[in-house]
Amino acid sequence: MAIQGETVPSLLVLPFPAIEPEIVEFGPFALRWYALAYIIGIILAWRYMRALVLNDRLWGSVGRPTPADLDDFVLWGTLGIIIGGRLGYVLFYNPAHYLANPGEALAIWTGGMSFHGGFAGTVIAMVLFAWRRGLSLWTLFDLAGCAAPIGLFFGRIANFINSELWGRPTDVPWAIVFPNGGPEPRHPSQLYEAALEGIVLFFVLRVLSHRFKLLEKPGFLAGAFAFGYGVARSISEFYRVPDPQIGYFAGFLTMGILLSTPMIVAGIAAMIWAARRKSGAAAG
Repeated sequence: MAIQGETVPSLLVLPFPAIEPEIVEFGPFALRWYALAYIIGIILAWRYMRALVLNDRLWGSVGRPTPADLDDFVLWGTLGIIIGGRLGYVLFYNPAHYLANPGEALAIWTGGMSFHGGFAGTVIAMVLFAWRRGLSLWTLFDLAGCAAPIGLFFGRIANFINSELWGRPTDVPWAIVFPNGGPEPRHPSQLYEAALEGIVLFFVLRVLSHRFKLLEKPGFLAGAFAFGYGVARSISEFYRVPDPQIGYFAGFLTMGILLSTPMIVAGIAAMIWAARRKSGAAAG
């Protein structure tokens, strides 16, 4: 019998998998699923970008980076993701805490990365790399946009394993009681994001690049990624609990939605601009 005022979890819930955040430990060193997700995501994204530039039928007369260029870009992109992602989390999601504890700002192994910060950091890395190598910036944006959902997928799976960024209470049959989320069954919002931002967005961009040959219009796929991610993230935010130190804006908006809205607008603008460019200008 339930006591009045007590929350009783539904019987139709899925058990949270018993997976430790650490894969293996060697004294003070520990390899975590979170770190492994970043490593796998970056490696697979790099390999996918190489496969795209080696596929001649996708490009028409548009110039593109060489595989060697992409090999060199991996380090630049990785630094942009990690530095931007951490700084974004510190500045957007918990500035008061890190202002009081500045030494923790660099402790990325404790968790806390912002996609929007990582996105900004990667954009800066691409601008500098394209300028240094004399490459088409929009084409580099397109390649990164096509590959980014791979890393997003693995990152969201790592969020799930870490039992972080969980969803709002619900009574759906696939609800999960997270070990640090209280007794309420919750939406596994990390898996929603892995599906939308990772799997769905990857295949949409693959269709656009392979079937519609939109790599021949530099900037279009970068815009499609920004738009698609912004929409997918905004949908997921309605099932996800916002960071407690921030909460809601205007009663229903979250920081994730606010940061995704400019991406949606910029993505639409980039797609329209790329679609209207003359093929000769695109090739140049």
